[in-house]
Order: sequence, then structure tokens, then C-alpha cells
Amino acid sequence: MKDVSIMFMDMTGSKLIALLVIGLIGGLLSGFIGSGGAFVMTPAMMSLGVPGAVAVASNMCHKFPKAMIGAYKRWKYGQADIKLGLVMAVTAVIGVQIGITIQKHIMNSFGNAGSNLYVSAVFMVVLVFVGGYVFYDAWKLAKGDGKETVSKLALRMQKIQLAPMMHFKTAKVTISAWITIPVGVLTGMLAATIAVGGFIGVPGMIYVVGASAVVASATELIIAFVMGAWGSVQWGLSGLIDIRLSLLLLATSLIGVQLGALGTTYVKDYIIKVVMATTMLIVAVSRGAKIPGYLADLDLMTPMSDPIHAFLEGVSFWALVLALGSAGLIITVAMVKGMSADRQSKKALAGA
Repeated sequence: MKDVSIMFMDMTGSKLIALLVIGLIGGLLSGFIGSGGAFVMTPAMMSLGVPGAVAVASNMCHKFPKAMIGAYKRWKYGQADIKLGLVMAVTAVIGVQIGITIQKHIMNSFGNAGSNLYVSAVFMVVLVFVGGYVFYDAWKLAKGDGKETVSKLALRMQKIQLAPMMHFKTAKVTISAWITIPVGVLTGMLAATIAVGGFIGVPGMIYVVGASAVVASATELIIAFVMGAWGSVQWGLSGLIDIRLSLLLLATSLIGVQLGALGTTYVKDYIIKVVMATTMLIVAVSRGAKIPGYLADLDLMTPMSDPIHAFLEGVSFWALVLALGSAGLIITVAMVKGMSADRQSKKALAGA
């Protein structure tokens, strides 16, 4: 393992405030879409100068208590399927262990620059692929009557009669446990790679298992709690958790996650998908703009001129700001509109 004493950034007042804001918006996303919000938190910490491995480790450490609170809130609203979450979590822990092993190998072989490149490249590929598909699906849903239907893939998976068969009451799904295994393992691997397994877990439960977007996003919080607890122990033993970052993110994300969870009770399923996809695609631009710099640090490409380097840094920073701002705005507007419509509906019923 590389010397970790040089891997923890100096804390300033501006960075402290930035981390609190990042935690609040990440918490909103966590409660609203169930992905843990780490797909904005990890890049945001890296933009502040935190090495990729430390950002991932610190993010996993902060997320499991937040996920626990978010899961409890969504369970109270009748949205989280505890049985499905625990079944997925068992295999997700295996994936986490595999992902941590890969991260450690890259850190030992290529140092911070290699870790940064690995995390950013995985982020960009996954964000573009998953974000694009979810956005397309949300667009189709919005063009229709706004009601979610079970995907053709999920219907085919549910027809596979391979014991043990399991029934998930809240998700209203009966499916072979073997179908959930690859989804769980990939969720855990991605969580250990970029600190967010929701990119695989939520779409996997929607498009492979057949759960609704609301149930999938709620159940993912249960999985995130188990993965985060296990991953924190493993990362802690490696000395890569910056507890300052974890506590600062946790301080405001605990507020955000409850507001986000509340917001899901007032919006349609496709709105959750729109928020997820929009934020993913914008963050992909932010991470993509950083990759040339990491390649240059590893001598895999010629060094960039100062103007080009400054331009790419600006693109990365402002794309991240746009992602954070748009996510917070979309969730807030959706909540306000939903609550207003709910009040008007209750008034109409009272009048009738």
C-alpha cells in the first residue's frame, strides 16, 4: 500500500462549506432515487482534491447510517421491500469484497493517478450507459399516461422456474433467487469502485427483477446500508477513510435524505427516473473532462498546454455544479408541485 499520509487533503473553510452543501444535495438524491447520492458526492470530493480511493472509502463510510435512516423512512411509507433488500445484500457484500481488492491493486501499482483514472473512467462509462437508458425509459413513460409497466426482460426473467423461487410482497414479484445474484454482485462491485451501487441495483431491480421505480429506489437503501457497513470495515482496515469527510457529508445528508424520501410520496415514477438520468449524464461530462489530465499524470499521453488544462478543469467544475444544482432544483420543484396537488385533491374531496 502506498503511503497514505499524503492522501488526505488540507481542510479549509471553503472546502468545509462545500462538503456540507454536497452532503445536503447528495442526501436529497439518496432519499429520492435510492442510489446513495454518491455519484455526485464522489466526483465532488475528487474535484476538491481528494484522491479517488479515499473519496470512495469515505463515501461508503458516511452512507450506511444515512441509508439506514432513508430505508426506514421509505419502509414506513410502504415502499421498501425488506426481504428483497436483504437477499440482494448478501450477494452485494461479495461484490464489495471483489471491488475493494481491485481498488487496492490499482492503488499499489499506479498510485493516486491510477486510482483517479480508474474511478473516473468507470464513472463515465456507467453514467453514460445507465443514464442514457433510464432517460429514454423515462421519456417513453412520460409520453404515455405516466404509469410504469414491467419491462419485457423482467417478465421473461419471472417465467424462469429455477428453485429456490422467492416471493417479494412489497415489490409484488415472484422470481428465482438465482436471477437476483448477478444483480447483487455487480451492485456490490460498483459500490466498492465508485461508492454507488445504485446504478446497477436500482435499474437491475426495475428492468431485471420487475420492481417499480419507487420500490426499487427504496429497497436499494437497504442494500446500501449493508454494503456501506461492510465496506467501511474493509476500507478502514486499509487506512483509506478520511473520517472528517465522512462526518461532514453525514451532517447534512441526514437532513437531505429525509426530505428526498418525503418527496417520493408526491411524484410519479417517471419523475424519479428523470432526476436520476439527468444528474448521471451531467456528472459524466464532469468526470470525462478530468480523464485527459489523469492520463497525462501517468505519462499515457503528452502533457496538455496550460490553457487546455484550465479549460477542462473549468468544464469539470461547472458541470458538477450544474449537476448538483439541477438535481436539487428538480427534486424541490417536484415536491412543491406534488404537495400542492395533494392539498388541492384533499380540498376537493372535503368539498364533495
